[in-house]
Amino acid sequence: MYNNVGTQPGVSMPTATSQPNPFGDALYGASSGLIRGGLGAYGEKILGSSSEYVQSNISRYFSDPQYYFQVNDQYVRNKLKVVLFPFLHRGHWTRITEPVGGRLSYKPPIYDINAPDLYIPFMAFGTYVVLAGLSLGLQGKFSPEALNWLFIKGCLVGFYKLHY
Repeated sequence: MYNNVGTQPGVSMPTATSQPNPFGDALYGASSGLIRGGLGAYGEKILGSSSEYVQSNISRYFSDPQYYFQVNDQYVRNKLKVVLFPFLHRGHWTRITEPVGGRLSYKPPIYDINAPDLYIPFMAFGTYVVLAGLSLGLQGKFSPEALNWLFIKGCLVGFYKLHY
């Protein structure tokens, strides 16, 4: 790991010994060829098609991820009022468009209260994890593994709700 540091005079570096292979080189050559040839091509076919699908859908929905995080304090305050008290909202419920390069484009969330954003959901999830960790700490049950489990469970619930 630190072989590039240099050696001091009179100090010998230990040599690395390799573990003997109980099956010899015959199985090593066959298994690596099988994996590279047959299973590798099959895996590339499966993963290649799925990665193309994911890339096409990500580019369709999240072509510019920064768009969903263009918020300020005033936007967050107004958006929370609209989400928590929709009956008090006095204004339009449609998104604001603007012509850009001969096409219509939607304004970012900082300028349009009805635009979708990801800032509020991400902050809500972070707040959930912190408050749940605080609750576990007050009960005397806190551990990093419990906090990790809260995070994973929250992600799984979020992805489940996203798809259904």
